[in-house]
Amino acid sequence: MGHIINYAKTVILVTGGTGFLGAILIKQLVATGAYVRATKRKTSIIPPELAGLPGVQWVEADITDFFGLEDAFEGVTRVYHCAGLISYHAADRKRLMAVNVAGTANVVTLALEHRIRLLHVSSIAALGRAKANGEITENDLWEYDSSQSGYAVAKYEAEMEVWRGIAEGLDAVIVNPALIIGPTAKTEGNGTSGAIFERLNEGLQFYTDGSVGLVDVEDVAKAMVLLMENTTVTGQRFLLSNVNMAHKELLARCSVYLNRPAPTLKATAWMLSFAWRAAGIWALLSGRRPLLTREMAKSATQKMRFSNRKIVDATGITFKPIDDTLLEICTKLLKTT
Repeated sequence: MGHIINYAKTVILVTGGTGFLGAILIKQLVATGAYVRATKRKTSIIPPELAGLPGVQWVEADITDFFGLEDAFEGVTRVYHCAGLISYHAADRKRLMAVNVAGTANVVTLALEHRIRLLHVSSIAALGRAKANGEITENDLWEYDSSQSGYAVAKYEAEMEVWRGIAEGLDAVIVNPALIIGPTAKTEGNGTSGAIFERLNEGLQFYTDGSVGLVDVEDVAKAMVLLMENTTVTGQRFLLSNVNMAHKELLARCSVYLNRPAPTLKATAWMLSFAWRAAGIWALLSGRRPLLTREMAKSATQKMRFSNRKIVDATGITFKPIDDTLLEICTKLLKTT
């Protein structure tokens, strides 16, 4: 499947190549003249913009299948580990651990065996909380408590697998992106950033009293390449975030681009508590997944601010203006609805 790779050239492996971030990363790598081998699950669909792209070889491999993944590492010098599962449904906790933790353990073990430099995509969910309401940095350590989402637990434990590999001599770098946004994000499913804009376009009337860090998917991929190519940087993590923004402000800005009224009704904590319980009852009666879960409700009210000082100092990266990204997302939504 895909084009034959010239092994006289450097071969770069990208896991999760059909995903939102993986696809953008592949396009950027190929634009530099790199040869890319990308993994996909049997049921995954190759994005149209990548289908038939010269310099890309697609291989079917599930990161949870160690022996099936092994062949993908042959002849590779670098690996970007983008594959992972995002979900805030309690029913997915077991699958989150299998994909994000056991799958990452397989990638780390193979990278160690083949002496391959690894860049692992973690998450801000694996970071701790800042003290005194300051900005969260790479130095804030994650602390377990019973209210942590299954996704946060899985991403933290996945990152621990990478630190385990580093302790064993693995040449690796970790990135912790904030909420990754862009016009190619999926709009279905409540674990996707695209769903936020889709709900707004459908006439969302409520906002929550939380805040979030935002970063364009192209900037995430660019930062990853810069870190991978700087081989003096190893055994470190980098937080990737452009701006911190209140949910209300984010929705208001996008409402302008969508030519819709901005949400004016504040969803209080007790309203969200009622809503996720009602959604759970509806899900039981309908046999469908709830549109809102307890984990989603909690996330919507959290006020967090993230620092990008370390990645800027290390790479000199200039982030794309966030309003340019928001306009691109909303313009695409208007064209497809």
